This record gives sequence, C-alpha cells and structure tokens, in this order.
Amino acid sequence: MLTKNKPTVSGFTFIKNGLSLGYPILESIQSISELCDEVIISVGFAPNSTQDDGTEEYLRSHLSASKYKFIRSTWDPQTIAKGQGLILSEQTNVALRECHGKYCQYIQADEVVHENDLPLIEDGIKKLEASPKLHALIFNYLHFYGNVDVLKHTRNTYRREIRTIRNHQGIISWLDAQGFRFQDGRKIPATLLAGARIFHYGWCRQEMIMNSKIKAMDILYHDQDQLPQDPRFKYERIWGLRPFTESHPQIMKEWIALHRNQVDIFSLPIKFEWKNLGLAAADFIESLTDYRLGEYKGYIIR
Repeated sequence: MLTKNKPTVSGFTFIKNGLSLGYPILESIQSISELCDEVIISVGFAPNSTQDDGTEEYLRSHLSASKYKFIRSTWDPQTIAKGQGLILSEQTNVALRECHGKYCQYIQADEVVHENDLPLIEDGIKKLEASPKLHALIFNYLHFYGNVDVLKHTRNTYRREIRTIRNHQGIISWLDAQGFRFQDGRKIPATLLAGARIFHYGWCRQEMIMNSKIKAMDILYHDQDQLPQDPRFKYERIWGLRPFTESHPQIMKEWIALHRNQVDIFSLPIKFEWKNLGLAAADFIESLTDYRLGEYKGYIIR
C-alpha cells in the first residue's frame, strides 16, 4: 500500500499466451503493485498441458517478490464453447477467489494505471472504508486505437468501469469480464473516481500481432462455424478517433517504444458507415450533457 495502516488490498489478474499476443502484462501488473499487499496472477493453460508461450516464466522472472502469487488455471473448452467470452469472467473469478485483502484491485492484461493516479485510488478506498454501502470504485477509460497517440471515444466504447471492489461481498466478474456484479445479477453501488484512469492498450498493437489476438478472441466469442472467414486486420480511420497528447504511464515507456505503429491514422481516408450518423448524434448529446444513450452499466453511481 502507498500509505501505512490502511486496509489490505489484493491485486488480481489473469493471462494466457500474453507474450505471443503482445499484451503489456508485466507493465499492467507493475502499475498496480504499489497499491497492493499481494497480487494474484492466474496464468492460463490448455487442458492437460504444462507449457504455454513462455508467459509464466517471463512473469516469474520479473516478479519474484513474495507479494506476487502465481496460480495455474486450465481454460475449460466447455466454457469456451459457450461463447460470449464467458471464459474471461471465469478466469477472472479464478484469481478473485484467491484474494485475501479487504479490497481487490483488478487489472486486465492490456490495461495500465498511471502512476499519477495511484493516490486517487487510495483516496477512493478510504471513501469505501467510510461508506459501507458503497462496494466499488469506477474508473474512466482511455481506449487507444492504432497508435498510442490516438484515442477512440464514442458510444460504442465503454467510458467507465469498475476496477476496485470490496472483497467477500458476493461480487463476481460478469459475462465477458468487462465489469462486475453481485452473484445474483444485481448492480453494484459504486462511486466514480474523478480523474483516475485506465489506459487501455488493447487496440494499438502492430497489425500482425492484432491478427493473432483477434483470432484468439474470436474463438472465445463465436462457434467454429461462425468464425470470420478472413480475419485479417487492418487499421482504418473509423468514427470517434481523436489525438492524445498527455503523458503515458512511465512504466509503459519501453513497451511503447517496441510496439509503436508506423501507421498515421489521421492521414487515412475516413471510413464512412451509415451507423456513424447515429453515433455522431449520440456523441454530440453526450458532449453537451455527459449523458450517454443506451450506456451499459453493471453499477449504480452513488
């Protein structure tokens, strides 16, 4: 923890084939480490296999302190076959069940917390301590697309989500692990962390790596006979892109240098789709009112 004499915090995450798919998983874990008394890292394996792409060995070699606790988890093909990305919440919950802290700080393998925001998260945990009816903290999201200096901000990307939860309250990861709910499906009373951000690097890797990542993710969401016939990925100038000129987390400096794309998104022709007209109208309303039409929420802001 950043400050002494505070409630215990468990970090938790999961990963499978993180190296071959270009995830900044090491940086992701390190970005929350200072907040946490322990960090649970669930590394996924195929059934009856003890080998992955080197992710487990890589993480163990860099995260040797006693606070880091590794577990191996089998990715159940029956859960994968159900589609909808349900295996992702299942694997999140595998790690969550191993957490001992009063609070749990979640981070996904392509998400990173900025070092400037750590005090804001700690202040948020203090607020949870003082408000027993609140059970979670909601973070603002920065979704990078194509490059680390381009943001995608529009109605079809989630702008906020829970990443800190009160432990031992029956809260679980939900559906495809975007967020959390109570086990019975009820939404979670939570508070918005003003200024605290999750830097999401899921869509700014090089196109060759993105091809592999998309193929791996498609298997988790679709039946074999519904998989795209030609899943080759290429960045386009889609609706909702804007420049990003602020600083990235310091821990990401090396990863960004290695993975920065040469593509200049804003030099590409704008890809027009009829659905963009609806997005433009919704985004305009949001810019005026901060209200997002049809926004999915697994939480209730209080």
